[in-house]
Amino acid sequence: MTHSLARSLVLAGASGLFLPLSFPKSDLGLLAWIALVPLHWALDGKSKSQAFWIGWLSGTIAFTGMMSWVVTAMNTYGKVPLVVSYGLMLLLTAYLGLYVGLYSAGTVWFQALIPRYGLFAVPCLWVTLELIRTYALSGMPWGLLGYSQYRQIEMIQIADHMGVYGVSFLIVLVNVALAELISWLMPLLRGFRPAKLPWELVTMAAMLVTLSWEYGLGVSSGAPFSDIPRSSINVGVVQPNVDQAVKWDNAYREETLARFDRLTERIGRATDLVIWPEAATPFVFEREPVYQLQLIALADRVQTPILFGSPALRFYPDRRPYLMNSAYLLSPDGQLLGRYDKQHLVPFGEYIPLKSSLLSFLDKLVEGIGDFEAGPGSTTLTLTPKLQSATTGTTSRSVKFGVAICYEVIFPNLVRQFTANGAEFMVTVTNDAWFGPSGAASQHFSMVVFRSVENHVAFARSANTGISGFIDPFGRIVEATPIFTEQAVKATIQAWRPDTFYSRHGDVFAYGCAIICALLFLFGMFRTKESEPDAVPI
Repeated sequence: MTHSLARSLVLAGASGLFLPLSFPKSDLGLLAWIALVPLHWALDGKSKSQAFWIGWLSGTIAFTGMMSWVVTAMNTYGKVPLVVSYGLMLLLTAYLGLYVGLYSAGTVWFQALIPRYGLFAVPCLWVTLELIRTYALSGMPWGLLGYSQYRQIEMIQIADHMGVYGVSFLIVLVNVALAELISWLMPLLRGFRPAKLPWELVTMAAMLVTLSWEYGLGVSSGAPFSDIPRSSINVGVVQPNVDQAVKWDNAYREETLARFDRLTERIGRATDLVIWPEAATPFVFEREPVYQLQLIALADRVQTPILFGSPALRFYPDRRPYLMNSAYLLSPDGQLLGRYDKQHLVPFGEYIPLKSSLLSFLDKLVEGIGDFEAGPGSTTLTLTPKLQSATTGTTSRSVKFGVAICYEVIFPNLVRQFTANGAEFMVTVTNDAWFGPSGAASQHFSMVVFRSVENHVAFARSANTGISGFIDPFGRIVEATPIFTEQAVKATIQAWRPDTFYSRHGDVFAYGCAIICALLFLFGMFRTKESEPDAVPI
């Protein structure tokens, strides 16, 4: 192994270690602004193929650190053998690492294609690859780089125009500018080769960071939205902390319902809505009339609508059964006010891709995979708050809200469709018990912050084992419960329709980045063909 290659591998490994530290649990968000600097140094003087392998190594290390919780989910709860669990996790992280490999190869290519100025397009390439990852093979947009900044409220307000991808763009731009600037300041890093001060790149990065910060300061104050009509909704969320191992055990059914009863009583009477987690009822609600009556009696007792998760049983035309992961809104008088069926299912959790052919063996390997079907789309539910004025007897207007079930909240465009359909606040229900005590619950929660900022709507979150809580329309965390604790918390959240650019138009910025990359690709291909020597006639 040459000294140059060893140096590159060490630098790539450093970036691979820095990236997961930028996310929860470590939560060193500021580290993300320099995490890619070593990787860029590692690419210096490398060919496209060398850059790809170096980047793939870095990305695989990064995603392995970020997604080690996959082993817990598969081994502890899916009963997959430990060795197989590690193998499947490495397959997943190696796949995700491919995107960093493609980014690295593209970076080298852009630099060669347009010397000095090719690096300006590198952040577009990162965003394009994040966009592809959001949709490819059912989508896995976990750990998008922008999520590392979920606590930097002023810096992430640009997401109301550009989505989380805009924050990723900014972070990559700063990384590239710093890598070039430090290389210029330290000739040893570039092998004492002459270089020019990258003032254009540094200036652009500094200018965009400053503008983003100034924009965020103005938006997060709420001043631009002062004339938008709004309502206040009192919401309570229940975190029952039911052990996943006994969740569907009939012997624990009464104990589970008693826990929900107790926690709901604690918060229900003074609220407009009580929220239970995903698949909260330890039974299929529509098929258990005795337990239906018990739940209706609770709603009547607290005189508050209850939103709860429960599987819905349906049948194909040939009478084969299937399930839907649903959320029901039950009124105090026992009427169902609406139901939302999860539309984006979890691969290998709620269904097995290609089960009928390539992956049929997993049906026997993994416990707990159900035959679920996706719901029809972004259905909004309607809630009428209780009397707000005892003296005038006036009632609040009805408000619409959307429900994102578990995994769905990590998809920006899916949540956007609820607000585009009129949702004035959002609810997300989940069961993160599968993650165990890993950082995954915190990572999952941090993504909700961006869904709030992108659409400027408040979120209420109920999770079986945590994290439950509330996020305001600008991404500020109002309350976040500890994990694996029994909790009942309430807050007053805002219901309104600010109608952000992102809510109206979606991922225009990300697709714009993809178009820029496509044009550069075509330019590069055209230039390559032009540079080929003409054939010599025989």
